[in-house]
Amino acid sequence: MIVMINGAFGSGKTSAAMMLQPLINNSMIYDPEEIGYMIRKLIPEECREENERTDDFQDIELWRVLTVKTAVEVRRKYNKHLIVPMTIYKEENFNHIYNGFKAIDEELYHFSLVATEETIYKRLAKRGDEFWRLAVSTSAEGCACSEG
Repeated sequence: MIVMINGAFGSGKTSAAMMLQPLINNSMIYDPEEIGYMIRKLIPEECREENERTDDFQDIELWRVLTVKTAVEVRRKYNKHLIVPMTIYKEENFNHIYNGFKAIDEELYHFSLVATEETIYKRLAKRGDEFWRLAVSTSAEGCACSEG
């Protein structure tokens, strides 16, 4: 089983994932954000395609590819259910990851968390996110989701 928890920055994805993980036997939290951090460090900006030269690792095509490929290998090696907290607000990324996860495991669940803008502002300010104003303006527009 794979559980995707999508939502705006500060909507409670990580908190929900951490509360859910002990309730699902043989599960682990799989955070694609860590893959994004790695890619940003590994691939110098001058090596990236023009449209990938942003502050957002989700603009780097390799991020969505490795998110799925790494999930395949994690499942193969550790045979765990995956709980995936991640803001995915670009439809192309969402479709690639959702379909890739569905190919890994037919038992795929996707949830989009919602919170008021005021709640999100408070949470992001409280945890000291540097880019919280940008994060809210970007992700408050909505997260990508499938019709299935």
